[in-house]
Amino acid sequence: MLDEIKARIDDEIERLTHELNVELPRTIQKAVELGDLRENADYKSALERQQFVQARLSHLVQRAGELSSIDTKSIPTDEVGFGSRVNVRNLDTRDEFEWTLVAGDFMDLEAGHISIASPIGRALMGRKEGEKFEVELPAGVRRFEVLKLMTLHDMVGES
Repeated sequence: MLDEIKARIDDEIERLTHELNVELPRTIQKAVELGDLRENADYKSALERQQFVQARLSHLVQRAGELSSIDTKSIPTDEVGFGSRVNVRNLDTRDEFEWTLVAGDFMDLEAGHISIASPIGRALMGRKEGEKFEVELPAGVRRFEVLKLMTLHDMVGES
């Protein structure tokens, strides 16, 4: 999972770097050639996009650095942590869910990825199989039980 996240970040960095260094300068140059820049929507739009791309690149480079510094040996092997895949049961509805805990940038509810910073993600951190817990959500308190846990170590064969 960690390698997958790093690859996604690297791919986005590469794509945005190309856009910033190749595509946006062309777009800006074309807009400049049209004349009066004060009322040139294409020029303003390109500059706004350039600022966004620079900010996003800065954020991604920071995230890549943070991910590179993650020591998988410091992630617990027997409790929920970053990258864990967890099967839980809602104790009230008996519905079962499978979630993978990811960094907030890569949250995808449809794929079962939840952020470690979300209320459920925070409540899951440090839990073990068989443990029950409650989460305060906007819709009210939800009670869950951890049915199965697969840590990042299990997924990369480092148990």
